[in-house]
Amino acid sequence: MDYELLIQSISNRVPINDNEKKLITALLKTRKLKKKNFLHQEGDIQQHVAFVKSGCLRSYSIDKNGTEHILQFAPAGWWIADMQSFLNVTPSGISIDAIEDSEAFLLNHTDVEQMYIAVPKMERYFRILAERSLATFQQRLIDALSLTAAERYTNFCKRYPTLIQTLPQKYIASYIGITPEFMSKMLSQPMKKG
Repeated sequence: MDYELLIQSISNRVPINDNEKKLITALLKTRKLKKKNFLHQEGDIQQHVAFVKSGCLRSYSIDKNGTEHILQFAPAGWWIADMQSFLNVTPSGISIDAIEDSEAFLLNHTDVEQMYIAVPKMERYFRILAERSLATFQQRLIDALSLTAAERYTNFCKRYPTLIQTLPQKYIASYIGITPEFMSKMLSQPMKKG
């Protein structure tokens, strides 16, 4: 099994030795998902956190009007989960599915706790990820409250340059909080500079 991307993600934040790498990778389960297959569905209790080895996953909710709201994209090298459901062992308000054929490494509650005991520096790794995730979501909320749709789109392009080339426009529209029709209209008009 090729764990290189995960080991690189960990090593970029905390140093780990070969023995620690073996302890971590021994806890992982692998899951392959075809495009549009679910890793997790709304209403279920989130059983795992997932590290995307290849492909791309997304988390989203659907409101009472049937409108989809994308919360996160997770391309290769990213973690994804409904942390509220995972930590509180409560039914989830979101679904996670594959945007394209994907493969992920999974850790359940027991695996995570075993990993923290076997490799204590992994708590620091996940703390760093949690802090960055919180900062990103905070900035996204500020952007949603204070920026125009065009500014939110520009920020998305800057933050996720590789995703802008591969994601369907309707997914990007959902992520930045506009309809696909509005996005098409917006993109057909010249963007203002500055």
